[in-house]
Amino acid sequence: MSGTTPATRDTARRTATGRRGAVVAALMLSMALAALDSTVVSTAVPQIVGDLGGFSVFSWLFSGYLLAVTVTLPVYGKLSDTFGRKPVLIVGATVFLLGSLLCALAWNMAALIAFRVVQGLGGGALQGTVQTLAADLYPLEERPKIQSKLSTVWAVSAVAGPGIGGLLAAYADWRWIFLVNLPIGAVALWLIARHLHEPQRQSRRASQPHTQARPHARVDWPGALAVFACGGVLLTALVQGGVAWPWLSPPSLALFATGLALAALVVTVERRAAEPIIPGWVWRRRTIAAVNLALGALGLLMVAPTVFLPTYAQSVLGLGPVAAGFVLSVWTLSWPVSAALSQHVYRRIGFRDTALLGIGAAALVLFAFPFLPYPGEAWQPALLMLLLGATLGLFQLPLIVGVQSTVGWAERGTTTASVLFCRQTGQTVGAAVFGAIANGVLAARLGGAGDLESVTGALDTGAAPESTRHAIADAVHAVYQGAACAAALAFLVLLCVAPRRFPVLADPGEREGAAS
Repeated sequence: MSGTTPATRDTARRTATGRRGAVVAALMLSMALAALDSTVVSTAVPQIVGDLGGFSVFSWLFSGYLLAVTVTLPVYGKLSDTFGRKPVLIVGATVFLLGSLLCALAWNMAALIAFRVVQGLGGGALQGTVQTLAADLYPLEERPKIQSKLSTVWAVSAVAGPGIGGLLAAYADWRWIFLVNLPIGAVALWLIARHLHEPQRQSRRASQPHTQARPHARVDWPGALAVFACGGVLLTALVQGGVAWPWLSPPSLALFATGLALAALVVTVERRAAEPIIPGWVWRRRTIAAVNLALGALGLLMVAPTVFLPTYAQSVLGLGPVAAGFVLSVWTLSWPVSAALSQHVYRRIGFRDTALLGIGAAALVLFAFPFLPYPGEAWQPALLMLLLGATLGLFQLPLIVGVQSTVGWAERGTTTASVLFCRQTGQTVGAAVFGAIANGVLAARLGGAGDLESVTGALDTGAAPESTRHAIADAVHAVYQGAACAAALAFLVLLCVAPRRFPVLADPGEREGAAS
C-alpha cells in the first residue's frame, strides 16, 4: 500500500505475529483439555466408584467419551469447512466445558457417564479443529513448529495427567478433576474470541467452475445423524464385544448387523447429499486414502504399548504402578523431538519416503519386543519404547503435514477430520482385536478359559504360580507381534497406494487474516 511507511508495516507485522502467538497459545490450551482428560480421570476411578458406585459399568467413563469424540470428528470437520474454524472451535469448547461442569455435579455413575458423553461431543471439535487451524496459521515450511508444540502438549499430558489426577483425588475431591477444566477453557475461549479472525471465504462448491454460489451454506444433517448412529453402533460393538458379552452372542451379532445396515444408509444418504459430511473424494484421492489407512494402522499398533505394556511391566517385571507408567511414558519424550526434526528429512526425500522410513523402523522395534529376556530388566522395554516414539514421530507428522498440504482451505477440515477419525477407529479396533489375541494366548497357555484382567488380578493376590507370569509375557509378546504386522501393513499401504511425491498445493494468502 502506497500510504503506509516501513515503520507502520513493521508495527502491523509485529501485531499480527503477537496475535498469532495468542491463537497458538489458545490452541495448545484447547489441546491440553482433550489430552489430559482420559489420563487424569483414570487415576481417580477408585475414588469415583467409592463415591458413586457403579463398578460394573465404570469402563464407560472412557468408552462413552471415546465414542462421542470419534463419531463427531467427521461432522465437525465438515462444519469447519462450511462455517469456519472459529465458530466450530468456540461451540466445541463450550460444549466440552458444559460437560465438565455437569460431570462435577454428577449424582450417580449413570449421570457421570452421560455427562462424559457430552464432554466427548465437544472433545471431537477440539481435536479436529485445533489440528486444522494449525495448518491454517502456518505455511508448509513452518508447520512442523506448531505440530511439534501440539505433540509436546500430548507428551506432557501423558506424563503429568496421572499425577495430577491422583493428587486431586487424594487431597481434594475427584470432582475437581473436571472443575479444573473450566478456568483453562475460559482462557482458551477468550484468546480465540479476541485474537482469531478468519477472512470471508467461498465454499468449496461455490469456488468450483460452472457452479453458482449459494446464499446460505447447507449442512447435511441427515448425513451427520447417519454417520453418528453408524459410528456409535459399530464402535459400541467393538468396545463391548468380548467384555460385556461374547463376540458371537446375540447382542454382539445384533449390533454388528445394525451397524452394517446403518453403514449402507450412510453411503446412500451421502451420495445424494449436495455437501456430504463424508464426501467421496476423501477416498477417491490416492494421497488422502493412503494416509487414512496408514494412520488407521497407527491407531491399531498404538494399543500394544498403551494398553498392554503397563500390565507387562507390573505382572512380568514386578514393577510398581509409578515405575510401570515411566516405562510407558518414555516414548512421549522421543516422539515430539523426532516429529520436530522430521522436517529436515521430508524436505530431502519427501513425505511418503520419510513416513516409510519411520514405520519400517517401528515394525522392527515392535518385532524385537518378543525377543526380550524373561523376566528382564525395566530398562530393556523402556529403551524399545524410546526408539518406538522416535520412529512414530518420523512417521505420523510428515503424513499429517503432507496430506493437509494437498488440499485448500475449504477441504482441510474434512481431510484432517478423516485422518483423525481413522486413527481413532484404528485404536478401537486394536483394543478389540489385541484383547482377543491376548485372552486366546492366555487360555492356550493356562489350559482353559481366562482373560488378562482376571489373571493379573490373581497374580497380584499371590494366588497364581510362576507359570502365569510366563503366560502373560507370551500374551503380550503376541500382541506386539500383531502390532508389528499392523506397522508392516501401513508400510505396504504407503508403498503401494500413496504417490511418491504428494501433490502439494501452493497456498499464497492462505493465512492472511487468520490471526490478524
